[in-house]
Amino acid sequence: MEKIERKATKMIPELCNLSYERRLQRLELIPLEQRRLRKQLIVTFKYLNGLNNVTVEGLFERDGNVRTRNNGQKLLLRNFKTSQAMNFFPVKICATWNQLPENIVSAGTVNTFKNRLDKFWITNPPSITSY
Repeated sequence: MEKIERKATKMIPELCNLSYERRLQRLELIPLEQRRLRKQLIVTFKYLNGLNNVTVEGLFERDGNVRTRNNGQKLLLRNFKTSQAMNFFPVKICATWNQLPENIVSAGTVNTFKNRLDKFWITNPPSITSY
């Protein structure tokens, strides 16, 4: 998908000599990895708030330990013995979710969550490693 996006943005004559990142900036597009991460966070928000039709029990485990400096909805990162388990959706998303501020994860609606996340990422872009 990203290859197609790279080629399509290169087809614009004014942008063909720019780097992929600069082309995205000029076109006001978000990188594919960040869009994917955003979607995963939205799915996590819906799951944790019972807003989807998924009935998978125990997909996420909330951290009941109340500490300062946490977003109030911290998720526990499970330990797995295989490297394949690290690609399992709940494992990949926990660290990113736990870094979000409380006002984002405690949003009342999905649209509020999306808007707050987008505003937060303007000043704090996500670090995307394995997405």
